[in-house]
Amino acid sequence: MTPELQSQKTRALCQLAPVVPVIVIKDAGKAADLARALVTGGLPVLEVTLRSDAALDAIRAMSAVEGGHVGAGTVLTPDDAKRAKDAGAEFAVSPGATGKLIMACAELELPLLPGAVTASEVMRAADAGFDMLKFFPAEAVGGASALKSLAGPLPKISFCPTGGVSPSNAGDYLSLPNVVCVGGSWIVSDADMEAGNWQAIEDRARTAAALPRG
Repeated sequence: MTPELQSQKTRALCQLAPVVPVIVIKDAGKAADLARALVTGGLPVLEVTLRSDAALDAIRAMSAVEGGHVGAGTVLTPDDAKRAKDAGAEFAVSPGATGKLIMACAELELPLLPGAVTASEVMRAADAGFDMLKFFPAEAVGGASALKSLAGPLPKISFCPTGGVSPSNAGDYLSLPNVVCVGGSWIVSDADMEAGNWQAIEDRARTAAALPRG
């Protein structure tokens, strides 16, 4: 799968809702209920980061939930990409991009959303064929104003900013012409997940799904 086709697929997923929940899950036994709450709330695209031992099992469980599109985040190596694909991930998200990771995702036919923040990084990703990128860590590198500045010289590149995105600033990002959606961890709190408070998570998802874009 070429990078061009990968970006077509990740862009289509990003267009499904204004927010992609970024999830660190420690108990795979709760993964399916969590996915159902998020999908019911209007957020069908879910990023499960590979930051816990339960992540791959969680991806397997969440991938079986009707209406959901589950991907793996924090994909750093070809091995990460293969394990994510084998677990049922529909896409991979990385904070950056390496030649080995790009090649592995092409061979695995796993759509990659690679990260880039500087003009040079964005240009290198575009040169490889990607036009849908992750912008991480968004707030730490200048936030919405930095992304707005990139839109001028690089108008054909679109982004999903993550890292420090919250309900208070998500609208600033979503108003930009080069932002398709944002990634956020605020939708799923550790306390609600531990307590199985799926209604609270569904309610936050519904609020996030209603955020305007453009």
